[in-house]
Amino acid sequence: MKAVASDGLTLMETGLYRILGARTAKALDKLGLETVRDLLEHAPRRYVHRGELVPLSHAVEGENVTVVARVLDTSVRPMNARRGFLLKVVISDGMYDMSLTFFASSSRPLAFHQSKLQKGTLATFSGTVSSYRGALQLTHPEYQVLEDEEDVDEEDIARPLPLYPAGVKVPTWTIEKAVGAVLDQLTPQDVKETLPEDYRKRYELLGSYEALLALHRPKTDADWQQAHTRMKHEEALVLQTVLAQRAHETTAVDSEPRPRLNDGIAAEFDSRLPFELTEGQKKVGQEIEKDLSSRRPMNRLLQGDVGSGKTIVALRAMLQVVDGGGQAALLAPTEVLAEQHYRSILSMLGDLAQGGMFGGSTIGTRVDLLTGSLGAQAKRNVLGRLAGGETGIIVGTHALLSDSVQIPFLSLAVVDEQHRFGVDQRDALRTSPGVNLLVMTATPIPRTMAMTVFGDLDVSELTELPGGRQEVSTTIVPASKTTWVNRVWERVGEEVRAGGRAFVICPRITPTENPTLLEDSEAESRPPLASVDEIIEQLQANSDLAGLVIGRLTGQMSSEEKTAAMAAFQSGEIPILVATTVVEVGVDVPDATAMVILDADRFGLSQLHQLRGRIGRGRKPGICLALSWAPPGTLASDRLDAFASTRDGFVLAEKDLELRREGDVLGTSQSGSRSHLKFLSMRKDGKIIGSARADAIAYIETDHTLKQWPGLQDAVTTARTLTETDYLGRN
Repeated sequence: MKAVASDGLTLMETGLYRILGARTAKALDKLGLETVRDLLEHAPRRYVHRGELVPLSHAVEGENVTVVARVLDTSVRPMNARRGFLLKVVISDGMYDMSLTFFASSSRPLAFHQSKLQKGTLATFSGTVSSYRGALQLTHPEYQVLEDEEDVDEEDIARPLPLYPAGVKVPTWTIEKAVGAVLDQLTPQDVKETLPEDYRKRYELLGSYEALLALHRPKTDADWQQAHTRMKHEEALVLQTVLAQRAHETTAVDSEPRPRLNDGIAAEFDSRLPFELTEGQKKVGQEIEKDLSSRRPMNRLLQGDVGSGKTIVALRAMLQVVDGGGQAALLAPTEVLAEQHYRSILSMLGDLAQGGMFGGSTIGTRVDLLTGSLGAQAKRNVLGRLAGGETGIIVGTHALLSDSVQIPFLSLAVVDEQHRFGVDQRDALRTSPGVNLLVMTATPIPRTMAMTVFGDLDVSELTELPGGRQEVSTTIVPASKTTWVNRVWERVGEEVRAGGRAFVICPRITPTENPTLLEDSEAESRPPLASVDEIIEQLQANSDLAGLVIGRLTGQMSSEEKTAAMAAFQSGEIPILVATTVVEVGVDVPDATAMVILDADRFGLSQLHQLRGRIGRGRKPGICLALSWAPPGTLASDRLDAFASTRDGFVLAEKDLELRREGDVLGTSQSGSRSHLKFLSMRKDGKIIGSARADAIAYIETDHTLKQWPGLQDAVTTARTLTETDYLGRN
């Protein structure tokens, strides 16, 4: 009997309880599948054929897996340590064997399993992989016996079998049966077409209904491959249309033009620069200058490698809007970085940052700092100067986003290290229409990723480093080799006694922080992750560092403590600083020449690159020593090899995209949420992304409301009702 959608809902929006019944729906709900749409968008993670054996080598301890294998042997015996019986089933995929174990208080229920799993039986087994005496096994797995080839016709034998992402108590065949029950009731009228007809014809794509059938009930491999192509195009076009629509809305309102003046503060600043701007800085500066002179609000991403001179570019832009009577705000993700920017700007501007103050330049402006830890009276003073227009440049943290902050003449918002902010936070400074936006990142982004995640921004790149940058050598040190590790600390002592400074980076603050960072299997092969507190104790007792003061810096310290620690490190009072990744961005200590990264295999590639960028910024070359427990040939080892092979952040960004899983790149693994990009791969689908971007821009230019394409309009509206940060998969 066909279930009838009610309460104004289409069949696709109908709850699974109504379609499948309470028991099945409750099980699927544990996978986050609540409606028919959720279920039909829960795509198979791979397809197999009857007789095709999925490698048991894919099994990883602790993970829920589904494998296809044949039974080699079965045996029932009493248990030794307690009452009851045990059934052991040995299965094989032709290359690897694995044991299945079933327990029962009597032998009768085990005899039932044994009768179904006779030698030679082909079946699908699903369960959580565990380890017993060094061997992997499945305990009480769910299983489904597959028909022998002799019992089915040739067409059925050739049909690919979908294997779905499953749960411990929701095996793949339960999902397959549920999908089948829904598809039996689905008609073409139930499935709204998202893609415009001209788009489908141009790329020869299946329709929505046909794609769902091909995805879940393929007759050949070509069927599900065509369905995947269709789904990739749909995800790409919807995403790019969201971005194109955002860009249109941002630039639809006029901005107050702030053309560069020949006799203003910006020109005076340029005349005082003690160095020549790089060609890249000049080129990007001209792009920004043109943007700020236009009535079209700037919406630009500036990406440049560590030390490429982004701050100078941003400061010149801020001075240009100040010359034109506007205000500029620089938003940083941490107080350490905000204070670093503030001190750096004051140093670069000199008396130009003392407008209206005794000894200040007559054409100067006021630069202020606003952070959450600022005292009440100091905060009131800053807010007063800001609201009165006296402050031309305000540097701050999230405190700038407070409702109490008024920036009446805000013309330019600069967001540094934008990956630390969501889309909504990024735009929060644009309190009035027409505000220009410049977002910066020192983590270079591969082209396809920039096009996918930041498609609403114009992109500028700084690919060269200013003259005078020093070399930094990088060595991966096996943490298990005591003599190598001892030499690391000898080397740190040598650098410091020669006048340098040394960072020591730890993944944890205390030994008890994040105790789950190590899996049980890892705990046997490596010691606990290094912590700031323990490492300080060890280094203070190290004879190679005798007489050297060792400091501490973590994100949990107060603003005053952080400032004091950095000042002491800068002056040399504390030549060795043991810290967490709080120093990852923005910290600029020219005398820092050495960095030791402990448990380096636990950090991401871009994070390692950012950390290394803290040294070699002065007149002396730097040395980076990364201690690792990663065995050769592992993903972590490959990541570290890439890290040591080059300092080019753009090369590392492409390598990072190649090495990491797609969900990690999108930020969804960390957040635990499901990515809305289930088919599209930024690493593999650059051509689809590029073509979808061009079409999306054309659709928005023709009709930014998308009324001409109601299916696409609905999909874009749905995407934008989610938080756009979640939709784009950003963390």
